[in-house]
Amino acid sequence: MDIPLWLALIVVGWLGVKLVRPPWWLIAVLLLGGFLLADSVLAPVIDTAVK
Repeated sequence: MDIPLWLALIVVGWLGVKLVRPPWWLIAVLLLGGFLLADSVLAPVIDTAVK
């Protein structure tokens, strides 16, 4: 069974929010920070660190 990555990320994110209950500002900061880092000069460094 193949599950799309976007669906798996939504499910894991939803479970994380329900179980851990982080503040909403922390979720917003992490999402915005990840979005901004993905298009920055540091993106190649992060890409090699993740792989």
